[in-house]
Amino acid sequence: MSEFIFTDKDFKSIAGQVYQACGIVLGPHKREMVYSRLAKRLRQYGFTKFKQYLAFLEQHPEQELSHFINALTTNLTSFYREKHHFDYLEKELLPRALKENTRDHKIRIWSAGCSTGEEPYSIAMSVAKVCPRVGWDIKILATDLDSNVLHSAQQGVYNQRQVTGIPEPLLKTWFLKSRSGEQMKVKQALQKYITFKRLNLLEPWPMKGQFDVIFCRNVVIYFDKVTKEHLYNLFAQRLKPGGHLFLGHSETMGKEQTQFYNLGRTMYSKVGS
Repeated sequence: MSEFIFTDKDFKSIAGQVYQACGIVLGPHKREMVYSRLAKRLRQYGFTKFKQYLAFLEQHPEQELSHFINALTTNLTSFYREKHHFDYLEKELLPRALKENTRDHKIRIWSAGCSTGEEPYSIAMSVAKVCPRVGWDIKILATDLDSNVLHSAQQGVYNQRQVTGIPEPLLKTWFLKSRSGEQMKVKQALQKYITFKRLNLLEPWPMKGQFDVIFCRNVVIYFDKVTKEHLYNLFAQRLKPGGHLFLGHSETMGKEQTQFYNLGRTMYSKVGS
């Protein structure tokens, strides 16, 4: 017997609210996941039915909505995940930006869906490896819907298992080991490249300028086709001429998307550049 009463109507209500709030599609196969992730919230409030929790959510959105969304978003990531993206960034895109952006000496990169920070810190290590430390204005914007993982990202503290993907020389250069040796903290010199902000991709974007590179990996996989196309169009608007977009390994653009040229291995360049 289940701990909480969870009806089909409850699941449909939750799926509808998640889609409306952030565009994530929760199919019937996600029902068990929804139950397990929200059970903690029901226990916290002493509810016995999902119906009670949903009524509370409706009455107190300012208090509970962020917790509701945070519980249902997935945050699987790692340092240098899909390493070919970082190889291309280091060997092709950053050297090109250094040659082409000599007028303003600016480089802008966006990690959209940064989770606990492994992606933007990996980007920052690539930037530090290739770009001059002085004379250039280089900024990495890191955004995520989940305020909890953003807080973790800002702290920049990881256990030994989490940093296994980082080459040893970079680990020694950019991380400080705790006294126990069990944790590693990102050095401030690397953190200075990055600004962390909470952002729902389906709400208005506050950024004014354009980016040289956008990483949006393993994010659009949760959206339906209409939402994906909407986001691809927005990304195209936010990229400079010659800008590049990186998607996750299981994400692709449909043939109807004409604003990007497919470079292979989920790397895309803006058409007309």
